[in-house]
Parts: sequence; C-alpha cells; structure tokens
Amino acid sequence: MTKPFLVVLLLIAGIVVAPAAPPAPPAGPILVLGDSLSSAHRIAPEAGWVALLEQRLREQGSPQPVINASISGETTSGGLARLPKLLAEHRPGLVIVELGANDGLRGLPIAEIRANLKSMLTAVRAAGARSALLGIELPINYGPQYRDGLREMYRGLAGEFNVPLVPFLLDGVATNPVWMQEDGLHPKAEGEPRVLDNVWAVLRPELTSRR
Repeated sequence: MTKPFLVVLLLIAGIVVAPAAPPAPPAGPILVLGDSLSSAHRIAPEAGWVALLEQRLREQGSPQPVINASISGETTSGGLARLPKLLAEHRPGLVIVELGANDGLRGLPIAEIRANLKSMLTAVRAAGARSALLGIELPINYGPQYRDGLREMYRGLAGEFNVPLVPFLLDGVATNPVWMQEDGLHPKAEGEPRVLDNVWAVLRPELTSRR
C-alpha cells in the first residue's frame, strides 16, 4: 500500500494525520570557543563581534546569553582541554567553535588540527548541544597546499557533523587595511560589525530559531 493511499484512507476514517514536528532545539546559552579573533583583541570587549552578536539577538527579538570563552593565543588542543569544564558549567545549547588559526600559524599538521576539532564537535554532540564552525584563512606565504588543506578540513568536518560553517571569518575584512590592526591579523573595532555579518549570514537560522 502506497503512503498517499494510506493517508487518504486515514482521512476518510476521520483520523487527522499531522506531520511529525521537528525536534525542539536544545535550551541553553550560546558558547563561543575561540582565540584572539573572537576575544576582542586590543579593542573594547563590547566592540567585538561576540558582544555585537548578543546585542543583535536582542534587537531581533531573540535574546540569548552569549558566553565568550575565547582566549588570545588559544589552540585547538587548548580549546579541547577546556571544553569539558565549559560544557559542564554553562550547559550551552549551541557551541560556536572558532579555532585553528594559531595551530596553522605554527604550521602544525592538519591531521592533528582536524583530530582536535573533531573531538570537540563529538564532545558537544555528546553533551546534547549543537555546534557551528568558523573557518580561518592563513597568509599566502604559507603556500597553497597548506592553505587549501585547512579549507578542506573545515568543509569536511562541517559535512561530517552536519553543522553550519562560516568558511572565512574575516572575509571582506582581512583585505581592508582600514579595518585591520597594524599586525595585519586582527580587526579594529570598525571591522567587527562586518565580522558579525559574516557569522550572521550563515548562522541566522540557527541563532534565531532557538527560542
């Protein structure tokens, strides 16, 4: 018996068939686990994209606590070590992982970076929370093979865990000297709204449906 025919029979019998409701998203705050790109490096904390995210959520009518657990200089191994305590303490509903830049700048093997990120995504899933990945790009002097390998690493993990991915957090910012600090690595306060726009463009459905 085909499914449409079965539905017709149920309707004739007076049985209302309703589509299954999607599972409710897990409750809890948003946790951002990142490095100096998310910790408001050398700018006022309230000017960083993480603080701006919490502000935008309020403006959009989806107020949600946003906990910034980002540390300047953080690596994927450091984030992995801190994650269990953060999950237990804050019980987040969504964990935004922005790590890998410092590993890449040190030229660590991509397989090692990937393994750490995969362990983080696995731990978040086991805790009943959702994940999102924010990718990074390295300076061109690191060579196309390594840079392409990092891009593929983020894409592969996002696909494997079925999580949203922002391919390059500083897209449109890193190439604009007006928006970048003198080190050429971190945005000024003026560039942080664009950084948030990059995150928002991908994560908006995830962020605004979690009420």
